[in-house]
Amino acid sequence: MTITSFSPFIVTKDSEAVIALFEALGFERRHMKTGINDEDITSVSMRYTGEDGKTFDVTVSQAPVPQDISTIRMNVRDFDEAYNLLKANGFKNTQGDRITETSSSKSTMMVSPSGFTITVTEHIRKTE
Repeated sequence: MTITSFSPFIVTKDSEAVIALFEALGFERRHMKTGINDEDITSVSMRYTGEDGKTFDVTVSQAPVPQDISTIRMNVRDFDEAYNLLKANGFKNTQGDRITETSSSKSTMMVSPSGFTITVTEHIRKTE
């Protein structure tokens, strides 16, 4: 399995407050996706670049959740391979059997038997 990135992912009902906090810490908005799952769900990717050039990423998603969820975002080359590996290790899809598919990605949040979560995502790579 090839992992292309691994970073924190925060799901919240008040994304603007969380985004403002990360902007105060020096993070910048890089990418925004709206209308996820055909709902009012928005995701904002942010990046901090240190003086030494090292970068740190966080994603903040606005969604109708009862409380904030901190998860790990794991981008992979092959969604099905990662999904099946997590399932084989006892993870369950938090959306039941649903997989979120957009024009640019395939994704779902998986929960481990002990309760931590990994949001596995494959970005659809355009071939020309």
